[in-house]
Amino acid sequence: MDWLSILPPLFAILVVLWKKEVILALLVALFSSELLLIINQDLNIFLTPINSIDRVIATITSEGNARILLFSLLVGALLAFMRDSGGVSALVNRLVSSGIAKTKKRAGGITMFTGAVIFIESNLSVLTAGIMARGLFDKFKMSRARLAYVIDSTSAPVCILILLNGWGAYILGLLSSYELPSSALIVLWSTLPYNFYAWLTLVVVGYTIFADKVHGPMKEAEVKLETIDSKIDITKPTKARFMLLPLGVMIISMIAFMFWTGDGDITKGSGSRSVLYATFLACIVGYSLIVFSKQKDHKSTIKLGFSGMGELLPLVTIVLLSISLGASLKILGTGIFVAGLVGDYLPIIMIAPMLFLAGGIISFTTGTSWGTFAILIPIGMPLVTALNLPPELILAAILGGGIFGDHSSPISDTTAVSSLAAGCDLLTHVKTQLPYALAVGSVSFVLYMLVGLLII
Repeated sequence: MDWLSILPPLFAILVVLWKKEVILALLVALFSSELLLIINQDLNIFLTPINSIDRVIATITSEGNARILLFSLLVGALLAFMRDSGGVSALVNRLVSSGIAKTKKRAGGITMFTGAVIFIESNLSVLTAGIMARGLFDKFKMSRARLAYVIDSTSAPVCILILLNGWGAYILGLLSSYELPSSALIVLWSTLPYNFYAWLTLVVVGYTIFADKVHGPMKEAEVKLETIDSKIDITKPTKARFMLLPLGVMIISMIAFMFWTGDGDITKGSGSRSVLYATFLACIVGYSLIVFSKQKDHKSTIKLGFSGMGELLPLVTIVLLSISLGASLKILGTGIFVAGLVGDYLPIIMIAPMLFLAGGIISFTTGTSWGTFAILIPIGMPLVTALNLPPELILAAILGGGIFGDHSSPISDTTAVSSLAAGCDLLTHVKTQLPYALAVGSVSFVLYMLVGLLII
C-alpha cells in the first residue's frame, strides 16, 4: 500500500480547502481509507460503504470513544445550564466590576492561567478555561477564534511539560521496554529543556495576550468582531454561583475520579472516565440549581439540556468521524509509512529535527499526538541505543512534533474539542491557529538542528 496510504488524509485536507466542510471531508477520507483496505484485502469494492459504517460503529462501541462522545454531548447541556441560568453573565460582571478582569489583557491572562493550572488532563483544561472565558471574551469583543487558540495552545504544551498526568504515564509506558542510559522517568523529565515547540507556543500565547496583538487570519476575525455592535451574551445576569458551582464540581470531581480510577495513583487514572463522570455530576448540579431556584421547572430544564446538546451535535459528529478515520488510518499504515520517510541514512545531526518533522506530519495526517508517540518512540529509542544519541533530545523532538501536528490538523479530535469549548467554528479555529503553529514549528525545527550540532 505504501504511498497510497497517505491519500485519505490528503483527500480530507483538499475537501476542507475546497468545500470548507469538515464533515464531508472526514467522510470522504474515511470512505477512501476503507476502499484502500478493501482493495488490499482483495474484497468486493462495493462493500466500502458497509465497511465505513462498521468502522463508525466500532468507534462508538469502544468504551473509551463512547465516553468521549457522551462527554461531548453532556458539555452542551452543561453550557446551556450555566448560560441560560444567567450564571455566565453574572460571573463576567463580577470579574469586571471587581477589577480582576477589567481589561483585555487580564481576561486573556486569567484564561491562560486557568488552562495552565489544570494540567491534569488536556480535555478538562480546555473545557474549564473555555467555559469560564467565553463571556469575558465576548465582553471585551475578543473573537472566539482567539479564545480557541489560547486554550488549545495552552493545554497540550502544559500537559506535555508538567507530565504529572496521564500524558506522562502513557509516555513512560512506551519507554519502559527500552534499555536507556538513565531510567525512563529521568529521561522523560530531562526532555523539558528540549521541548522547544511547547515552550515557544506558550511564549507566543503570552505575547498575543499581554501585547494584545494578533496577526494574519486571527486579526481579520478580531476586526470583523469589532464591527458588531449588538451585545453577544443577552442572558440576564443572576448569580455567579450558577456557573461557579457546576464548574467547581467538575474540576474537583475530575481530580477525585482520576485518583479513584487510578487506584490512588493520579497518573494511572482514566482521563475519559473521569471527564465523563465529572461532567455528568456538574450537569446534575447545574440542573438542580435551576430547578430549586425556581427559574424553570423540571420539564423545561430537561428541554434546555437537550437543546444544549443539539447545539454541539455537529462538533460531536466531527469528533466521531475523526476518531473513526484515525482507527482506519492506523490499520492502513499511514503513520508507519510517514515515519519511514525519515529514512535510514540521515546525517546524525538531522535525526532530531527530522523526527520532529515526521512527528508533525504523522500527527497532522492522522489527527492524533498520542498515536504519533506510539509510532515514533519505537523508532527513535533504538536509534538512541545504536548511535549513542542523547535520549532526552530525541524524545523531546518526538513529543514536540506530535503536539505541533495536532495543533495544525483540521482532523484532530483535540482541535474539535477546543472549538467546542470556545464556541468557535472548527475551520475558523484551524485557519487562525495554523500560522502560529507553523511559525513556532519552523523555529523549533531550526533549534533542533542547532542543538544537534552542539551536543551530538
